[in-house]
Amino acid sequence: MHQLEIDRLTASYDGKEQVLVDVSIQVAKGEIVSLIGPSGSGKSSLLRSLMGLLVPQSGEVMLDGEKVDYTNRKSVKALRERLAIVFQQYNLFQNMDALRNVTVAPVKVRKRNAREVEEEATALLRKVGLGDKLHAYPDELSGGQQQRVAIARALALKPDILLLDEVTSALDPELVSEVLDAIRILAADGMTMLMVSHEMALVREISTRVVMMDRGRVIEEGSAERIFDNPRTRRCQAFVGKILGHRP
Repeated sequence: MHQLEIDRLTASYDGKEQVLVDVSIQVAKGEIVSLIGPSGSGKSSLLRSLMGLLVPQSGEVMLDGEKVDYTNRKSVKALRERLAIVFQQYNLFQNMDALRNVTVAPVKVRKRNAREVEEEATALLRKVGLGDKLHAYPDELSGGQQQRVAIARALALKPDILLLDEVTSALDPELVSEVLDAIRILAADGMTMLMVSHEMALVREISTRVVMMDRGRVIEEGSAERIFDNPRTRRCQAFVGKILGHRP
């Protein structure tokens, strides 16, 4: 059984043009599935739909064999206790230091023990290389450091699956590597991830599978090696050829 099953998911904004069309993807526990494709291809919309931020019009999402009902608040709440998302923008609380940003949701929303959460949050911040920034405020941190706080904040919720939505796209190039290193650590720990990224070197390095999307549809999927070295569809060949600077 797959941990996450997306079956023929279709969605649109305000009932207009569809941004997802019959999207089907399966993710097994411990897999890292990367979504690639041009801007506007539906990659970020898919992550938003999974979180219930964009309600699907049709299709199914299953978590460990149980169907998610996006029209039911209780079902969506249960979903969000198992999935966490990190967006392009960090969205940290400016009046809270790094440690407080990571602990606030588990304590206030999940009603967990504050001391226990603080110990876990400290360990998470150390894991992403911010052990010396526990009490730094967002305006005292670089963009890369803020994004690593955002990753630690998502992990503090103990998700089964982590969704990453272009987490390096808002960063200056010299700050990207520190965030990528944090993602590599999560990959080594066996975290299940569904990742939207334009960092093709990382995609190739850590992905169990790569899914190419275009115009809201899945065009092709396969191992990172096959997608980058031997894409089968013309659309994937053109995209990979362009981003890698050659034609396969």
